[in-house]
Amino acid sequence: MSGFMADYPAADVRVSPNFGERRAGMIPDTIVLHYTGMESGEAAERWLCDPASEVSSHYLVHEDGRVVQMVREEARAWHAGKGSWNGASDVNSCSIGIEIANPGHAFGYPDFPVRQIEAVIELCRDIGRRRGIRPQRVLGHSDVAPGRKIDPGEKFPWRELADNGVGLYVRPASLADGVVLDVGVKGESVEKLQSMLTYYGYGIEITGFYDAQTEAVVAAFQRHFRPDRVDGIADWSTRDTLLRLLALLPNDNTIS
Repeated sequence: MSGFMADYPAADVRVSPNFGERRAGMIPDTIVLHYTGMESGEAAERWLCDPASEVSSHYLVHEDGRVVQMVREEARAWHAGKGSWNGASDVNSCSIGIEIANPGHAFGYPDFPVRQIEAVIELCRDIGRRRGIRPQRVLGHSDVAPGRKIDPGEKFPWRELADNGVGLYVRPASLADGVVLDVGVKGESVEKLQSMLTYYGYGIEITGFYDAQTEAVVAAFQRHFRPDRVDGIADWSTRDTLLRLLALLPNDNTIS
């Protein structure tokens, strides 16, 4: 079935009714990657196109690398839900959502197939070229909704994407003993950590108190950039990885 011409030439089209207009004249400057969390890609495709679900995404990438576009890029798909990034609370209005067929943690969380990741890379590169997406604006669902979402998860190969020109990434620092920041800690070191996470784009209040929100954001950062241990504790490895990541940002990393 076809109702529009695909923005990405390699995509098939299956129209989802679940979309609207981007708000306040916003244009997509962010890519948000998800996993479907369903037992099959076909089931996920049906659900994303079912008006009863009230969810959708612009694209779905199947395990075998097939790409299906369900919502025009100009429209606002319903993929991100409640969240924020770099001060923007309506992530759906400033992003293009890509669902990646994977059963997720509830169904064993298998590795992502090579052909599928290759297709994700090509799709993201095409969108990035056409839309001028900056590397630091290629995110996971867990980045924009810490504590609420954990996809695409710690197995997702962010480094491979970055090696192929998609997203921003640094090699994570090795795990090591040392001073840690954890729930209940207060002080300047916590304030600095929160400030650094905010500067990268995470939605977190700068209070100087390591609360549950800080723990959730640190875990989201680890899931993306230091996946060997995702525990929400800001150990030396986490803080060093974050510091080196911030050094890669352009000077104009301002809130949009």
